[in-house]
Amino acid sequence: MNVQEHLSFFAGLYRVDEYPKLGMWMLYLTIVALCILVFKLGFAQKLPLLKSAMVYLFLVLGCTILTFLAIFLPITEGLVVAALILIIYRIRRHNFKKEEASNDV
Repeated sequence: MNVQEHLSFFAGLYRVDEYPKLGMWMLYLTIVALCILVFKLGFAQKLPLLKSAMVYLFLVLGCTILTFLAIFLPITEGLVVAALILIIYRIRRHNFKKEEASNDV
């Protein structure tokens, strides 16, 4: 069985099968960065510092499980799509508010 054929895009990109230690760390850091981006764009609220630190701590710990799943499942690709959708939503909302403000004046 050829494992390389079954890897997800990012796992294959980071060559997890050839360089497991470096590849897994790169995949983990990519997933953490994308999870933080998606969280900030879609779900984050103003919280006190300690509560915010706890949220990010559990987010980073949860990314460990997602990293193991991301070897063969498109977890990272889904996070990229979610981030793009949330970025487009934020841009459109910003433009709508700017347009609405200019119409009120």
